Amino acid sequence: MNAAFGRAGVVLGFVAALGGIVTIALGLSGGRAGLLRQVRTYVWMLLAGAVLAFAAMERAVVTRDFTLSYVAKVGSSRTPRLFNIASTWSALEGSILLWALLLAGYTVAVRVKFRRRLDDPLVAWALIVMFAVSAFFFGLMLGPTNPFRTLTNPPLDGPGPNPLLQNHVLVAFHPPMLYLGFVGFTVPFAFAVAALVTGRVGEGWLLETRRWTIIAWGFLSAGLVLGAWWSYEVLGWGGFWAWDPVENASLLPWLTGTAYIHSVMVQERRGMLRVWNLSLLCATFSLTILGTFLTRSGVLNSVHSFSASTVGPLLLGFFALIVVVTVGLIAWRGDRLRAPGRIDSPVSREGAFLANNLLFAAFAFVVLLGTVFPLIVEAVNGNRLSVGAPYFNRMTMPIGVALLFIMAVAPALPWRKASMETLSQRLLWPAWGAVGTVVVAVALGARGLVPLVAFALAAFAAGASLRQLVLATRRQGWRGLVGRTNGGMIVHLGVIMIAVTVAANSSYTREAEVRLAPGQRRTVAGHTVEFVSFRERATKAAFAREALVRVDGGRIYTPALKKFANSVQEVGTPSVRSGLTENVFLALREPPRGPGGTILLRVIVQPLIVWLWTGGAVIFGGSFLAAFPGRRRRRGTDPASAPVPTGTSPPLDPDPDPEPEPVLAGSAP
Repeated sequence: MNAAFGRAGVVLGFVAALGGIVTIALGLSGGRAGLLRQVRTYVWMLLAGAVLAFAAMERAVVTRDFTLSYVAKVGSSRTPRLFNIASTWSALEGSILLWALLLAGYTVAVRVKFRRRLDDPLVAWALIVMFAVSAFFFGLMLGPTNPFRTLTNPPLDGPGPNPLLQNHVLVAFHPPMLYLGFVGFTVPFAFAVAALVTGRVGEGWLLETRRWTIIAWGFLSAGLVLGAWWSYEVLGWGGFWAWDPVENASLLPWLTGTAYIHSVMVQERRGMLRVWNLSLLCATFSLTILGTFLTRSGVLNSVHSFSASTVGPLLLGFFALIVVVTVGLIAWRGDRLRAPGRIDSPVSREGAFLANNLLFAAFAFVVLLGTVFPLIVEAVNGNRLSVGAPYFNRMTMPIGVALLFIMAVAPALPWRKASMETLSQRLLWPAWGAVGTVVVAVALGARGLVPLVAFALAAFAAGASLRQLVLATRRQGWRGLVGRTNGGMIVHLGVIMIAVTVAANSSYTREAEVRLAPGQRRTVAGHTVEFVSFRERATKAAFAREALVRVDGGRIYTPALKKFANSVQEVGTPSVRSGLTENVFLALREPPRGPGGTILLRVIVQPLIVWLWTGGAVIFGGSFLAAFPGRRRRRGTDPASAPVPTGTSPPLDPDPDPEPEPVLAGSAP
């Protein structure tokens, strides 16, 4: 029954996507507004098919229906229910199913948002693009990634998810958040293509997609931070970002999306950077497809790359099609995309945004080159090589420092041209804050040029953001925090927390491997660890060998080695004492060989780790505050409801912008 309902849902979704494309095409070609309004039926059919298919798979996983090949591959009667549910998206077929469900949800949201504008060609073409992307993913599930294949002789039990995917609760949240970001970028991409097709390449479509872009960016940011947290809590190496190829594949659209959120402000205000913004937006969506290819095709050796299949060429072909079509459309509309404005001075908001975009583009290029270069070499001469963390750290560190500097200065810059008097007034207190931070850091024992520069720039940027937030709350109260300007400043603060944590960890982390007998103590970086005892525990889900370790004479922590049901692989489970200033990370390397034997324990003392996760939460909250209009924003008609004349730009304010309008900014993760 699960297989029948699942197949029916996939077929319904595929037919709805094709029906929506045909209906809109006929309505546009014949000028039949009534036919265009009928698209709402296909939108709801698309969602119904996706929900039916996903619900059938969830039911199959929860009830352990091993007649389905997918459940037999990832399910187990001995796996706890939470991880069984999460296994729905733990492998290729399930992740494509999740993608289709989220995309159908976004399509319905667009339809509801523009329910009175379905006969607008801009909205109609955007829905065509979304239906086309949906048809591709539902088509995959009708072919090579069919999640509802059945087995003639089903097994009595399955192996369960990969051991690394049932070792922490974050596996239930990290992938959905990441996919909400990936799939969310389909909406602004669809409107960008629609603007190019219809010739309405002014600023109207930007205003309507800004909120969708920021929300997708917020979900992607949260997904990246949750992934870093999962890595820290599960993999046992004590780090949160290893420049793993699949981590990089998720980071790339975040970088280009962040650049787009910055530069789109220039186009809205001055009518500039039209080609650049369209290119960034199309590149962001293209990179989400490339990331899916790298993650799910099996071409990369990664702890995240759990499956290899024949879907790789199809994803790569879809990526190539997107690139060719978007480049062709931008070239076709080249004359209409000429910007009516220009940068009056490099020392201006526009100049800072341009520099910011160049830095993000350089960052993305460095990450992309390091990620795909091994694939290119292997394809050319068959040699296997890897690009490790030293390359990425060396190449991205100066870019990250430069981004911190721009984050500090850009909010204080007015549009068009800045005077030294204005800058000195706006940057005086943030600059003194940076000096004070360095003095305090040195007094507390901080050393090294790079971390001290990072701390100074972070304090500088934080001062600029806090200044803006204080001014906003004085004028409007706490409601002043809502809106793109001040929501962006809150995002700044979250990014600064992450930047400080990264800088501190790269310079001040201390670690050691110690061998301890029962009752023995050792001191590592000022912390005492005592091996109390050792125990073995068996549950339905796993067999665990745990060391009981007391830290600083207080609470006992239990780093362990676990072997999950139906698996021969033993994985480490670290135990962490978290604090506001530092963490003590414990990982069991070797258990005792007999009663009274010694253990080998890895102890890592890391500063400020908790602020990494706090910074991620601040970014997520700030991005949603930035997505909604503030109190002083004027409400007008729906920009998508009428064509925007070619070559127009928003009117220039006669006021030289006495208070800056900050935007979202990011830095190296």
